[in-house]
Amino acid sequence: MSNPVPDSKMPIFVALGLVAVGLVIGLAFGFTKGTILGGVIAAAGAIPAAVGMWKGIQQQTQTTLAMSVGVLLLSLGVGGLLIVLRVIDWVR
Repeated sequence: MSNPVPDSKMPIFVALGLVAVGLVIGLAFGFTKGTILGGVIAAAGAIPAAVGMWKGIQQQTQTTLAMSVGVLLLSLGVGGLLIVLRVIDWVR
């Protein structure tokens, strides 16, 4: 049985790159203060992660699907954390 869609982990790497850029921006502005821009960029990693999930479903491979789900959760978690830290800093 051949896979109709070739195995590609590129969306996972793109999502991880966006999370890394968001973290770097967050660290540049002070991680405890958070940053909206870094949070949005990190959360934007959910888009390529969702594409990776779709590719994993199309390929019927658990590895690509599982990695994509993990990166999706990581992306949303880091993005949300940076945004929440910024809002808390504003309230203080």
